[in-house]
Amino acid sequence: MDALRVFMALLPILLALLCLQGVTPHGVQPLARIAVHDAVIALEARAFINVTPPLLGLNGENNEWVTVEYGMLNPSGDDWIGVFSPGNFSASTCLAENRMASPPLLCTAPIKYQFANYSNSKYKETGKGSLKLQLINQRSDFSFALFSGGLSKPKLVAVSNAVSFENPNAPLYPRLAQGKTWDEMTVTWTSGYGINEAEPFVKWGPQGGKQSHSPAGTLTFDRSSMCGAPARTVGWRDPGFIHTGFLKELWPNSLYTYKLGHKLLNGTYIWSQSYQFKSSPYPGQNSVQRVIIFGDMGKDEADGSSEYNDFQPGSLNTTKQLIDDLKNIDIVFHIGDICYANGYISQWDQFTSQIEPIASRVPYMIASGNHERDWPDTGSFYGNMDSGGECGVLAQNMFYVPAENREKFWYSTDYGMFRFCIADTEHDWREGTEQYKFIEHCLASVDRQKQPWLIFLAHRVLGYSSGDFYAVEGSFGEPMGRESLQKLWQKYKVDIAMYGHVHNYERTCPIYQNICTNKEQRFYKGTLNGTIHVVAGGGGAGLANFANISTSWSLFKDYDYGFVKLTAFDHSNLLFEYKKSSDGKVYDSFRISRDYRDILACTVDSCPSSTLAT
Repeated sequence: MDALRVFMALLPILLALLCLQGVTPHGVQPLARIAVHDAVIALEARAFINVTPPLLGLNGENNEWVTVEYGMLNPSGDDWIGVFSPGNFSASTCLAENRMASPPLLCTAPIKYQFANYSNSKYKETGKGSLKLQLINQRSDFSFALFSGGLSKPKLVAVSNAVSFENPNAPLYPRLAQGKTWDEMTVTWTSGYGINEAEPFVKWGPQGGKQSHSPAGTLTFDRSSMCGAPARTVGWRDPGFIHTGFLKELWPNSLYTYKLGHKLLNGTYIWSQSYQFKSSPYPGQNSVQRVIIFGDMGKDEADGSSEYNDFQPGSLNTTKQLIDDLKNIDIVFHIGDICYANGYISQWDQFTSQIEPIASRVPYMIASGNHERDWPDTGSFYGNMDSGGECGVLAQNMFYVPAENREKFWYSTDYGMFRFCIADTEHDWREGTEQYKFIEHCLASVDRQKQPWLIFLAHRVLGYSSGDFYAVEGSFGEPMGRESLQKLWQKYKVDIAMYGHVHNYERTCPIYQNICTNKEQRFYKGTLNGTIHVVAGGGGAGLANFANISTSWSLFKDYDYGFVKLTAFDHSNLLFEYKKSSDGKVYDSFRISRDYRDILACTVDSCPSSTLAT
């Protein structure tokens, strides 16, 4: 009994420590469930697996569906099919840990898998089945393997024919992003062409006008850049080459077209399809400007394979809603926990393929989250292993952000009447740090007469949340978050602070020091007197529970998938909408209507305590 009492006394402390490390209900990366190094060969003469068609992309497609047919003599409910790329996954590609040990059969995880009885209810009776699976172009060929023994004791019983895309090296999956100035757009893409094989460039220009060629920089990285397993071991896959072109001196709010190109050494040109985008408005420009914000979306598989923590309903739905409404979207902010690759590098290609219809048309800006950056002894603020050994390398290379140093993933960007200050919660933000100085400079340097809408974005909740793991800790937000930053939000009159990390939706009243500063809930006129805090972490990852505690500052909660849309009509009127990913309808909203003098007006702790006038 004494031991039990001691345990019960320590339980709140243990839970608080878990919260401090950022433990949230993310589940297990599906590829991590496979005991890759324990796989053995058990080829069966009468087992088979065949895939058709063997050649994909004949008309320039970057993703296609294949039919997989398979069978074995002694089927069971835990038989499964793994998709491997490159297609050669034999022991000859693996290194032995020492000269006395043989290399494992598998040294890399599949890029996806599905159970043999999926959509085949009679598989256990007949021993035969078929699947439809989707492949994307990932710079190499594919092979399909039939395993018995489940995921924990995989036994290879049959291997398929090879499948490949006509040009596996093709330039793919463009991602637009704001440059370091308002009149610059960047485009990042992935290919199989190194700079010793081809010259990368972007052909672009005003729609219907003269086209220019802009050279692109090329980056890549190798296994030694990863900080630990699985990114450095079974999750490793060659990332190919990542190119970024800079399109400069753009006219504001104008339509441009572009194509990705590679000039081979023999003079041949390899082209992507044509895309288009609208350039950013001039800072302060008075035009309708529409912004999407969410966090924690992750990637899904349209074929239902490798399902991760019930992501399929949320992530695919969020993506679909944005694609369907793209004509009414100008810029997207995905504020951390991007694809939950967690060290399985192939998943980044699949994520960039999923968002290509969005990111190729409007700037897709990201923030760093725990699943991109965190790894022990690598300089991250939290010492956990959430990145799966990626330690920020994938996010920093796969996406461009206008940071001075992408290892320090904080930056600001202007979009017309908006100023966005994006923090990096995986590095120290507390007073006196380099990031704290950046945040204050970003907030202080904006001209609110021209850019009245000041928005603070971060992954972890540095403000307010009723998420159950934050409530257990007692801070209702990231420990030390508000304590460090709320005086900056108040001093510089931040309108809205928005976060991910907690997988639900919640909106507070305008608030300062835990006190609501405005009794209105839907239509704010004049001075807010505080900052509205919003959690928008329901992009697609498994949902997080709210605490069974009522707080005076929480105005609206939703345990569902969704995203936020901000619409600035002019310098005086802003519309906030929360939409569900399931149907795209608005479930929460408010308006702000005010004049410039309302921004200038003094509120608690927003003006010097004494002036010459007093």
